[in-house]
Amino acid sequence: MSKELEHAANLIVNADGLLICAGAGMGVDSGLPDFRGEEGFWNAYPALKTAGIGFQQIARPYAFLSNPEQAWGFYGHRLKLYRDTTPHDGYRILREMGEKLSHGAFVFTSNVDGHFQRAGFNRICELHGSIHHMQCIDGCEGGVWPVSFVPNVDEDQCRLVTPLPRCPACGGVARPNVLMFWDNAWLSHRTDRVRPQLESWLEGVENLVTIEVGAGKAIPTIRQFAQRQKGALIRINLHDPELPSYKTGVSLQMGGLEALQKIEAILARR
Repeated sequence: MSKELEHAANLIVNADGLLICAGAGMGVDSGLPDFRGEEGFWNAYPALKTAGIGFQQIARPYAFLSNPEQAWGFYGHRLKLYRDTTPHDGYRILREMGEKLSHGAFVFTSNVDGHFQRAGFNRICELHGSIHHMQCIDGCEGGVWPVSFVPNVDEDQCRLVTPLPRCPACGGVARPNVLMFWDNAWLSHRTDRVRPQLESWLEGVENLVTIEVGAGKAIPTIRQFAQRQKGALIRINLHDPELPSYKTGVSLQMGGLEALQKIEAILARR
């Protein structure tokens, strides 16, 4: 693996811009669950296992219509978890890698935890939105607003104990501004504003290197986006590290934090 790590370090040194593509596996080293398989999800939420409710059932708009206290029990717990968890050191390593390049770094992520913002990144395209913002479940004209409430969740029952958050425009139940399963009501305003900035940045980078961390195959949007970009791809993935035959770069079958720390150590010796 040392040869592959040296190759990754060389690609970063010779780049002038860093595209960071991150999936759920990026947060695992911070202690966040990635819900890999139904059992992985149920291990994190045993009350939903008892009720026979899977990830795709609770993570959809209908859950907020049929049982909003339970839906917010799930999302409220996640909100508190993301707030209370410190982003691991790999975020710092990526930020400092980007700071050394003339075009800097841009993040493209499916994660909704807001950890890239907390780690000091300022160019971030959140493909699936952010749990730190809300919108109305009734589809009124209230738009999107930052989350201000502090959820109190009965974890044994996976139910919100505090009053349901409400839309400031119509008073209806609010939902997270994240793209859920079977979701045709997600307001993508925040993502839509950043996407042209990302495309313009990509056009201006001559020697792009992409570092993809923890992006799985179940929903392959992040992997596919990373593979479409010019330049080399450094794919860091403990479970699905392989690169397609047409793509130049290197695959590292490692956890994100471990791989980034080892690359940083190589760069520090130069």
